[in-house]
Amino acid sequence: MKLVLLSGGSGKRLWPLSNDSRSKQFLKVLQSPAGEPESMVQRVWRQLQETGMAESSYLATGRSQVEMIQSQLGAEVPIIVEPERRDTFPAIALTAAYLYSVAGVSPSETVAILPVDPYVEASFFDTVVQLEATMEQSGANLALMGVVPELASEKYGYIIPTSDEAAASGYLQVSHFQEKPDRVQAEELISKGALWNCGVFAFRLGYLLDILQRKGLPLNYEELQKQYKLLASISFDYEVVEKEEKIVVQPYAGFWKDLGTWNTLTEEMSSNHVGKGFVTADSEGTCLINELDIPITVIGAKDLIIAASPDGILVTHKAESPRIKEVLKSFEQRPMYEERRWGHYKVIDYVKYDEGNEVLTKRIFIAEGKNISYQLHHKRSEIWTIVSGEASIVLNEKMHNVKAGDVVRIPEGTKHAILALTDVEFIEVQTGSELVEEDNIRITLDWKDIALHQFIS
Repeated sequence: MKLVLLSGGSGKRLWPLSNDSRSKQFLKVLQSPAGEPESMVQRVWRQLQETGMAESSYLATGRSQVEMIQSQLGAEVPIIVEPERRDTFPAIALTAAYLYSVAGVSPSETVAILPVDPYVEASFFDTVVQLEATMEQSGANLALMGVVPELASEKYGYIIPTSDEAAASGYLQVSHFQEKPDRVQAEELISKGALWNCGVFAFRLGYLLDILQRKGLPLNYEELQKQYKLLASISFDYEVVEKEEKIVVQPYAGFWKDLGTWNTLTEEMSSNHVGKGFVTADSEGTCLINELDIPITVIGAKDLIIAASPDGILVTHKAESPRIKEVLKSFEQRPMYEERRWGHYKVIDYVKYDEGNEVLTKRIFIAEGKNISYQLHHKRSEIWTIVSGEASIVLNEKMHNVKAGDVVRIPEGTKHAILALTDVEFIEVQTGSELVEEDNIRITLDWKDIALHQFIS
């Protein structure tokens, strides 16, 4: 059995800590058993390792999240990359093509799909594994996992079985689905044995490959990547699940929680105060999360969420926090903080002048032994001012060592890279006509290849 974790999200529901590149699953606001800050994706991957399932697991994500995943889970974690953000059907179709044509997975193998950010206990994964046996025993084409509801929630979709009489192994035949009902409808559905839809389901790989062939889509991963933008942006639920007749659901009665909003996330945080600042004792129920270098003081304010990052500042009543996605639906800006495989950066300032010239200033941290890829830019020049640490840099095949206080000028078209000999921080000032990710022309990624390129050239 293969497990695939879907990692996506637009980064709106937990703004300003989340953004287009740092979705909610990457926020280190939980606590590991060792007492260290931990993100949702780190928590889930740790649980998979503890249950022995990580070796048969993959992450499917867009290009913008690859470096964040590598930063938090390591460079060796298997990643299936979407060329652009679509919806869950294109993502799962691409995953199927990868498993078949790249990983060599047999069409008879069971594949389980689950979100990357469920907040669950270990028994959750036992039920995921059970889906394979459920499919064999039921003869179904799809086997879903449904959470036994604790209350009549309006936040989740529901899976409604044909009856509440389970088969010997505990699975139920599925009748239909209901998207986020009101409370009265939810109570009625629960009385009929309905389960929360937690986004977990399984199928045989060949089942999805047949669907791709019927649609005239290639089964080769690289070929499907080339055609990816032609695929309809539609959810797997709408495109496949709701059209399938042979479908069952396996109930899960253990702990499960969706940490998709500020009020649910803060319920599971170990502290109500993260970062610089003060929260007075009479600010009952208030949570402060501050990623800025300036303190925030909260006095006598109850049941609030105050979150601050380079992307912005949020002040909201806990009960109203789910409205953030609607409020920000037309708000767009470049991510002001990103984690990368080599470290992280914060945007300090960005200006676009009337004549069209842009200036972007970043504070960049590179961990010891890590490097930025050997690259060049056609539309911008850069100036690096080393703030702390020591590093080796390559400029057009020539190696130099730099330390705190040194200034490096990188004109347009200059091939360049940097390797941190110790932890390094520097200020980067970009100046040009178009400061976009597409202008990062990467030549090679590994420092050994950079050094080889240097000596050969």
